[in-house]
Amino acid sequence: MLSKENFVAGVDEVGRGPLAGPVVAGAVVLPEKHEIEGLMDSKKLTKKKREMLYPIILAKALGTGIGIVSVQKIDEINIREATFLAMERALENLPIVPHSALIDGESLKSQIIPNKGIVKGDDKIDSIKAASIIAKVTRDRIMFQYGKIFPEYGFEQNSGYGTKVHMEALTKYKSTPIHRRTFSPVKKEMPTIKWLHDNNRVQWMCEKLAALYLMENNFEIKKINHKNFSDGGLNILAIGPDNQIILVEVIQKSAVGCKEDVISIMNKDALLTKISSSELLDDYEIGNIVPRVDALTVELIKNKSPIIEHFKGIINY
Repeated sequence: MLSKENFVAGVDEVGRGPLAGPVVAGAVVLPEKHEIEGLMDSKKLTKKKREMLYPIILAKALGTGIGIVSVQKIDEINIREATFLAMERALENLPIVPHSALIDGESLKSQIIPNKGIVKGDDKIDSIKAASIIAKVTRDRIMFQYGKIFPEYGFEQNSGYGTKVHMEALTKYKSTPIHRRTFSPVKKEMPTIKWLHDNNRVQWMCEKLAALYLMENNFEIKKINHKNFSDGGLNILAIGPDNQIILVEVIQKSAVGCKEDVISIMNKDALLTKISSSELLDDYEIGNIVPRVDALTVELIKNKSPIIEHFKGIINY
């Protein structure tokens, strides 16, 4: 890390109010003459304008840092403390050590870097405006990915805020693992294993948990439950960390006892898998690449985190 006396970081966060998804903070150190036109509080910019400014800020800033705090941590320490933690992490993730920091709103009491809170700083300080844009674009992209896993809730449009579509989905489908359980509307709509069974949603939830597992392990989810998945047992199309095309079948743990059982199920579906995956890859214009076929088993446990096991390259065709 570099350190110079005149480096001042601007820090801002987004995502205090949504019912789902993480809180995200940005920290940006701008040169004195940055020549970036159009900087404003991210809330006052259109999505198109934010996306246009995002790469410009990354290119012209002396350093940028992102801090992300998960829904689990938000529920553990509350949203106010999670917001401060996200900003702390954003500062820690800067590639340079600033001499001081300007924080939108309140100062950070536990931060070792001297810092000052600026009321409505995202309207006054360019580096805070830039941090707000970096944080907003980052969070929106995360929520867009969640939207592929949970299309029922419209996360790609509402970013987890309590819109009409989102609230109706909460009532119909209950909350998801990325909802903030300590937030009032979510508390009232917590699914139980019994509810999942009674409403024929156990497999539905297992597929979403499997997709979340993949996303958290740096897979990009391209599609869950595509129209061509219905007959072949396939549930998820993803891109692996090594850019490998992955097709995934999600199996409830109650249906299998060991790896051999998983292989048996996969081989039984192999022909239909080949047909449906071929059509699917054509739809996505992926071409003649032969995908890897994986299986994930998911076990739902009352009042505990699910147990997920990942079998890579389980069948060949």
